[in-house]
Amino acid sequence: MRFNGTELVLKYKGKRILFVGDSLGQNQWLSLACMLHVALPQAKYSLDKIGKLYTFNLMEYNIWLMFLGNTLFVDTVTEKGSRVLKIDSISSGNILKEVDVLVFNTWHWWDRKGKKQTWNVIQDGNITYKDMDRMELYKKGLNTWAKWADSNLNSTKTSVFFQGVSPDHEGCEGKTRPMQSPGSIHPGEIELEKVLKTMSKLNIRLINITRLSQYRSDGHQSIYSGNSMDCIHWCLPGVPDAWNQLFYHLLIS
Repeated sequence: MRFNGTELVLKYKGKRILFVGDSLGQNQWLSLACMLHVALPQAKYSLDKIGKLYTFNLMEYNIWLMFLGNTLFVDTVTEKGSRVLKIDSISSGNILKEVDVLVFNTWHWWDRKGKKQTWNVIQDGNITYKDMDRMELYKKGLNTWAKWADSNLNSTKTSVFFQGVSPDHEGCEGKTRPMQSPGSIHPGEIELEKVLKTMSKLNIRLINITRLSQYRSDGHQSIYSGNSMDCIHWCLPGVPDAWNQLFYHLLIS
């Protein structure tokens, strides 16, 4: 089923589609906005940013395509000058209950260390940790999100999706062809799929992008990203357009 932007906007006319997560979710959001604009080049649109919320609106169809930056889902608060990652707490999320389609993603900020990590300590209930095995931390965060989503989101009102883990590559400079053998499946994706299977109330669908993206070491921004080699994010047009082909199929079907 090839992407048909006209069919998509007519089906979701007057609806709000919100991507929530890190910059790889933003990569997919921007790709879909571009694909809709190419499909309907004469349609008037607006593009706005308020805080961490980006909005692309096709005015004629009143379809809202949004991205909300929320890299870890769980709460991070400042207490006594220290950034505390509350791994068992999600206190915000009202905006998520007011949209028609939700697409979540998270992974790439969980294993960052040193100056790149966004917390100083980890709090799990009454226990505080200076650090924790990052895969274990990621699993705890996913489970907190899963329990929150099961309790707070309604499948009869909101269609909920989860973008599979977008893989990075240790080396992508000079790559012009896909890899012949991408290796084993990404461990973060394995844990994500386990957590999704534990959800009993919410009907959530996985946009399974991980394996196909593992082949595409040639698809990263690499030398085009500025001063550093970017083997995490993806060129547009490119790999995220394929993700949106899958997403489109799920939306239409």
